[in-house]
Amino acid sequence: MKVLLVGLGTVGEAIARLSAGRPWLELMVLADQDLDRARRIAGEIGDDSTHPVAQLDASDERAVEELARAHGVDLVLNAVDPRFVMPVFRAALAADADYMDLALSTSTPHPTDPYGTVGSIVGDEQFAMDDVWRERGRLALVGQGISPGLAQVFAAHAAKHLFDEIHDVNIRAGGDLRVEGYPIATVFSIWTTIEECLNPPLVWEKERGFFTLPPFAEPERFIFPEGMGPVECVHVEHEDVAMIARNLDARRVTFKYALGQEFIGALMLLHALGLDRTDPIEVDGQQVIPRNVVAALVPDPSTLGDSMVGRAIVGTHVTGLKDGEPREIFSYQLCDAQDIMARFGLQPVGWQTGFNAVVAMELLADGIWQGTGVRSSEQFDPDPYLAIMDRDGIYHATIDIPPGEAFA
Repeated sequence: MKVLLVGLGTVGEAIARLSAGRPWLELMVLADQDLDRARRIAGEIGDDSTHPVAQLDASDERAVEELARAHGVDLVLNAVDPRFVMPVFRAALAADADYMDLALSTSTPHPTDPYGTVGSIVGDEQFAMDDVWRERGRLALVGQGISPGLAQVFAAHAAKHLFDEIHDVNIRAGGDLRVEGYPIATVFSIWTTIEECLNPPLVWEKERGFFTLPPFAEPERFIFPEGMGPVECVHVEHEDVAMIARNLDARRVTFKYALGQEFIGALMLLHALGLDRTDPIEVDGQQVIPRNVVAALVPDPSTLGDSMVGRAIVGTHVTGLKDGEPREIFSYQLCDAQDIMARFGLQPVGWQTGFNAVVAMELLADGIWQGTGVRSSEQFDPDPYLAIMDRDGIYHATIDIPPGEAFA
């Protein structure tokens, strides 16, 4: 497989490092707006013939297409912020290449009732082009990180093996991970963090369809396994809901994240001050985007691995019936920050997101996952995916929960 990797931030760097040397990878072009960063990562991988570098503006659709064509790539892998999804997505199609990303195209809140009525949903722009991708005989595998991504693989595995009838699919992300030594720090892009946390969260119910809630709504204390215990989780916007509801038969689909009250307070203050805005404002005669100012002031998440301690966990909580009896399970992936840093030199969330793109690339390269159109991981067989994780020693587990006892 020949790959154009667009973006070498926290996750892009993880993908580049984790895929290096794999027998199915012939070429990976490392493209980023910061050419020095691309050169540093390529130098650390140590093979210029398999990992050439290029300077690239991900918003320049024509430039992405030309770079993909110049290297004859089979796959364009988009590892940049969601705001750049559509130009890279369209460029891959124009270059006659397959496509993969880690986050979907952005949503637009309803203009008058954002916290009750759906505007456009994450991924709508991409799924609207499904017919075009099918006509071209190309595959766009969207939302292929840990969540979205592995969370849907867990849901598909539950539907295939563990349930006869699914009621709820609840994605929960939490743990006891923290960044020491910084008053405010994020484990992935602050731009993306602000986007998904302050947008209206999306929920699916079979009788109601998609609807939205206020940010951080319906706090609950989900009991995480392996000694973590109850951790408060709240609604935020996430792609998992949009994809699972399209493809699996469930009564309700939700996503909640453990943010902590201090961080929620900081986000609410940014919103109150208008610092989450993405439209330019004039400051001393200069046009500046408030969210970009915030992004420039917080530490780069890719540099925080040594400052992270604790464990990160992402999982899929499913309820329903098996053999006529109520059943409840939680399938999850858990990692320890210091262990991941010691073994891979990566911060844990970058590693958790990145390894899933590498697993999916192997399945595509070997022809195990095949198809055309705009698709997501719950539409494919989960078994070979989980088998690769087992082969590579990537920890994951499924536990049974007594019905009704997932929450404190």
